[in-house]
Amino acid sequence: MQPPLGGKMPLVEHFRELRKRVVKSALGILAASALSWVFYNQIINQLAKPFCNLKQAQSTALDHCGTLYINGVLGPLNLQIKVALMTGLIISAPIWIYQLWAFVAPGLHKREKRRSLLFLLAAIPFFALGATIGYLILPVAVRVLLGFTPAALNNLVRFDDYIDFVLRIILLFGGAFELPVFLLGLNLIGVLSGRSILKPWRLAIFLIVLFTAMFTPTGDPLTMSLLALPLLFFYFAAGLIGLAVDRRRRQRSIAND
Repeated sequence: MQPPLGGKMPLVEHFRELRKRVVKSALGILAASALSWVFYNQIINQLAKPFCNLKQAQSTALDHCGTLYINGVLGPLNLQIKVALMTGLIISAPIWIYQLWAFVAPGLHKREKRRSLLFLLAAIPFFALGATIGYLILPVAVRVLLGFTPAALNNLVRFDDYIDFVLRIILLFGGAFELPVFLLGLNLIGVLSGRSILKPWRLAIFLIVLFTAMFTPTGDPLTMSLLALPLLFFYFAAGLIGLAVDRRRRQRSIAND
């Protein structure tokens, strides 16, 4: 939706625009979830690999996945619905990230809108990078956590709990890797300066470490470090890039004067 003359949009129009973007995002997630429903078995086999090779277990007489189980009559159906919805949320990230940008863009000036396109172009690959790293560390996280099981006991794992754990890590890493994109996006449209990004660096380090400690499902130091260290790097990189952008903006302003 184009804003009225003067670049301002009434509050009612903001709500209408928000509703339109939310509906489009929901339709995108539902379409991706329907696709995930069709390829459910392939997705389950891939997600289970860090714990157990389901395909190998199904094709041999050996019980390779004896510690994974589904509970209840409705358990298989609930599991498929959960996997389809959460996988749909992940693979539809380009759609709802674009809708987020499209909601904000009408309120920006022409130059800010061009700059904000960089946010859109960077947000999708950064989300994909974070989700990929989250998936790649799963074997390590699973091995560390299962290593706490006493030798005299067997650890029976509900498959839906395991899948919930896997998808939470993937979503957490994917969402966390949006931090530098968010900070640079605010800098490019002139809301946040590079100095403002870096000034509370001690607080930022504390909050990043606290965030990883609170929301990393495993809670082990290795997984927390694999999330916290890239976030710290991206935070400082975003601040330094923001300083460079601010310097160029000042130079351009002086030249125009």
